[in-house]
Amino acid sequence: MATLHELRRLRHRASKSILRGPLIWTRHRGLDPADVFLASYPRSGNTWLRFQLVEILAGRSAEFDNVNRLIPEMGIHGTTPALLPGGGRLIKTHEPYRSNYKRAIYVYRDLRDCMLSMYSRETELKLIHIELETFLPLFLQGTASGFGSWQDHVNSWLSSPLPNRGDMCVIRFEELRKNPAEALAEITDFLGVRVDRGVIEAAVANNTLDRMKEKEKRSVNLPKSNTEEGRFVRKGSIGGWRARLSEDQIRMVDKHAGPLLERLGYPTAKTLLEEAPVGAIRA
Repeated sequence: MATLHELRRLRHRASKSILRGPLIWTRHRGLDPADVFLASYPRSGNTWLRFQLVEILAGRSAEFDNVNRLIPEMGIHGTTPALLPGGGRLIKTHEPYRSNYKRAIYVYRDLRDCMLSMYSRETELKLIHIELETFLPLFLQGTASGFGSWQDHVNSWLSSPLPNRGDMCVIRFEELRKNPAEALAEITDFLGVRVDRGVIEAAVANNTLDRMKEKEKRSVNLPKSNTEEGRFVRKGSIGGWRARLSEDQIRMVDKHAGPLLERLGYPTAKTLLEEAPVGAIRA
């Protein structure tokens, strides 16, 4: 019988194979026009936001072993209760934009922090066995995961029909970290849900970094890590890539996604070099 680790590796391989198309089609069955999607590229803060929204919308403490019952991942949404006005469900997805997504909350995070978080987690789970310098170009080319490249993913959502129709709430992860209560108030307003400010602040307080780490320890089903780098709940760092990427690696990122990073207000190698001498980007 296959071990849990072997099953995780098989799923990881299948997510990047020709099996992905039929699998994703199957997972998207049973959607309703009233459903709203909590979307992001992996490792962009989607789970943390989902925990807070469970507590705000359902009035229950969110844990890793119960969050899928209330705000499910795509594919296990069939029996999920409607939490939204009009009978809609809130469903998590990491997929690029699809035409059957009618309304969405889209969270984006700096490509470089996403990449490092994904690399650390997948290395710890032994899903990959490569060095960072090998992983980075695969990530940038969109072959490190089944979700494509970060830049294509972000563009698919920001260029979709949803923003022009007023059917998408765009949240920057760094702002969510800085002031989660304000971001959550914006989201609940978008969802048409009237919520007392005290309820929002209580959800924030119950899902701080330390509280989330405690919840990770309590989880029965979540794969555990023996290292801080490999935890599911990491630091949620902002700009942590500055201390880990070389100047050449930062330039490589710019080559693939520099214009989009600049458009979204993130520093690029060009702007960093204007601020610091050559060779001092990581300082």
